[in-house]
Amino acid sequence: MSLIPNLSAPLSPNESSRYFHQLCQGVAFIPVLVINDASMAVELAETLVQAGLPVLEVALRTPHALAVIEAMSSVEGAVVGAGTVLTAEHVRQCKVAGAEFLVSPGFTDALIEISVAESMPLLPGAATVAEVMYLAEKGFSFVKFFPAEANGGVAMLQHFFSPLPHICFCPTGGVDLNNINAYLALDNVPVVGGSWLVDQDDLQQRNWANIIKKVQRLNLTLGGGS
Repeated sequence: MSLIPNLSAPLSPNESSRYFHQLCQGVAFIPVLVINDASMAVELAETLVQAGLPVLEVALRTPHALAVIEAMSSVEGAVVGAGTVLTAEHVRQCKVAGAEFLVSPGFTDALIEISVAESMPLLPGAATVAEVMYLAEKGFSFVKFFPAEANGGVAMLQHFFSPLPHICFCPTGGVDLNNINAYLALDNVPVVGGSWLVDQDDLQQRNWANIIKKVQRLNLTLGGGS
């Protein structure tokens, strides 16, 4: 079910970030999914939702990503968004496919403008203080930090907090079981994302049991039980 009250009206950056603040309440991890075969989309989404991971980001890195988004959007309890969103055409295509939100590795003014016009919540990416300041000036208070580890990781986000305490981040890129708690311990990190949970070997073999085991390992790491 959509968290957006009116999809027909323009969605300001402030409202967009408010959507992500609400979306991520009680969600510590968002799996980033790179899927080459849309026929497995429903079963994978059902597996992840049942395992306690309802927020799903489908990366636009394969020819079948839009079909995957459309299929996953039919799964009860799933909140499906599109990642690797780069262009205005991506925004329009993802909206038609049923995506509820958009994630970009960076941002452009054109991408922000079309997301507002199409009433699509956008999580724009940033890696520097200047980029975060620009997005904050536009009205965003929730930003993707990417690629996290390559740009200083936990230490960099600690440095961001003092001058930018009003900005929250979703770090992705190098976040795994070894460092996830260090990220989530930060005051400005409510959620992290990563593609490691659902790898290509498991997808090719449709090894849903192994994915569930990895979710259980993730929960144990986060202190959420087995």
